Amino acid sequence: MPSSHVVLDQVDTAFDDEHAVASARLLLAATLAERLGIEQAADQLVDLGGRPGAARPGRKLLTLVHAMVAGGDGIDDVELLRCGSTQAVLGHRVMAASTVGTWLRSFTFGHVRQLDRLTEAILGRAWAAGAGPGDGPLVVDVDSTICEVHGYHKQSAGYGYTHTLGSHPLLATRADTGEVLHARLRKGAANTARGIARFVDELVARLRRAGASGELTLRADSGFWSAKLIRRLRGHRVRYSITVRQIKAVRAAIAAIPEAAWVPIASQPDGAAQVAETGYQGDRLIVRRVRNQGEQAQLFATLARNLIRWIAALGLGVGDQQTVAKTLRRTLLHLPGRLTRSARQWTLHLPAGWPWAHSFTMALARLRCIPYPT
Repeated sequence: MPSSHVVLDQVDTAFDDEHAVASARLLLAATLAERLGIEQAADQLVDLGGRPGAARPGRKLLTLVHAMVAGGDGIDDVELLRCGSTQAVLGHRVMAASTVGTWLRSFTFGHVRQLDRLTEAILGRAWAAGAGPGDGPLVVDVDSTICEVHGYHKQSAGYGYTHTLGSHPLLATRADTGEVLHARLRKGAANTARGIARFVDELVARLRRAGASGELTLRADSGFWSAKLIRRLRGHRVRYSITVRQIKAVRAAIAAIPEAAWVPIASQPDGAAQVAETGYQGDRLIVRRVRNQGEQAQLFATLARNLIRWIAALGLGVGDQQTVAKTLRRTLLHLPGRLTRSARQWTLHLPAGWPWAHSFTMALARLRCIPYPT
């Protein structure tokens, strides 16, 4: 039997380290948040009046943000910021999950718009610090997404074209960095292009105020293709690249392209691609055609993914769930520790106050009960 098996079984665990930090990378996020003045800006711009949880919105906002940076996806995950010495590297007092929940439940649409002003202000500060495009070109990708929710009483939740219960927000992201430039929450049953004209008005104004003085280009898929949006973009002097739907007129325009006009471009090793240009309703229509020459590569599951699933099934007794892998990484796997040895006994010291200490201990005990392969 390999000696490593004996070492692992002899490692004791203790959630007693008062100096451990749940996620060391939080120091970088906290330092930047402090330099950008997020807490102070939130205290000035987010005002819930006399509603429950109105006091010190900056602390509550940063508690949520830092929990998300650490991988959290629910209110209860803010508790990982309260274990060990994590709070010491955040630069603000960490608020309890119940306090943050009370604050969020007090929000109305007007308060969401206050948060919108806050994100714009912080975007401007980050760009002024050197993260912005300046007078250079800026390409923005606009798309919608489905944010799945659980529970029939979630505000804005509904079933859309994916038949998934959730909301259907609009997002504008910067093509070269991936940063989110603008967002607008919509009902789950909203059409893909619902509200896109006003969204573009707000987006362009926000980018100009933030300091983007160069050429703007907007890219979108066929769900947003409409004459109204194109007129709006032209009015803002914004260049655009929008995928068109293959309606009858478009197919006729493509069919009329002479064979000599098609130009080869780089493609996948097992395929060949060509592009050509023609006109359609006063715009340039760029067409790409692809021909696959080999068999499609087969997708396969990795051992790492399966190990995580098996930890849930064997260590915790949890069946296959959509979010189990992410949850396990955050609560049981991305866990700081300090290994010590005394009198031939190894001890792994883990953060004191870790909210999921019992689950970790139980999973380790159950996994150690699995016999070694013969």
